[in-house]
Amino acid sequence: MMETDDSLVSALARDLDGTFEALVVAHQDRLYSIALRMLGDRSDAEEAAQDALVRAYRALAGYDGPRIEALRLRPWLATIVLNLCRSRLVRQGTRGQRPLSLEVALPATAEPRSEDSRRPEAVVAARDAAGEWARLLMTLPLAYRSAVVLRHVDGLSYPELAAALDRPEGTVKAQVHRGLAMLRNALELTAAHDREEVIA
Repeated sequence: MMETDDSLVSALARDLDGTFEALVVAHQDRLYSIALRMLGDRSDAEEAAQDALVRAYRALAGYDGPRIEALRLRPWLATIVLNLCRSRLVRQGTRGQRPLSLEVALPATAEPRSEDSRRPEAVVAARDAAGEWARLLMTLPLAYRSAVVLRHVDGLSYPELAAALDRPEGTVKAQVHRGLAMLRNALELTAAHDREEVIA
């Protein structure tokens, strides 16, 4: 992705209008994915991703070639979509506490990984786990959720994550660590509660 982004940035610096569609194709799905995991709603996520691309175009149109070439595209675009998501959450007054779309879940939990993954009960179990992870992710404080989503869903490196969140690298590492610890604790509490219900 890095080589592709480097060549894309160079092309954008030479011909913004002719190359912007390539940026959209390369990044629209990841921007939607980030927005969906931050907002928990498909239509809000689609709107945030589209708005992020519009803002990116407007910003790039105001930059000269050397400034465009200096961009770290992935974290820059992540910053734009995160800022839009934060603004939306503040306007809604929800901070993310809302009903969730099933596809919000972390990708690692969405697919069953065994030979019996084609069996309906394996698919249902994987979806249940994915839905639980999605629900728990939405309960994280916004700073931790942003860090976890960008690191473990979007795959940003820690330097890219620090750039996207405009925080020191040590801070974002701590936020990712703390966010994951909160998710693990919440999952353990949920599992313990489920076991108690089965026993009762």
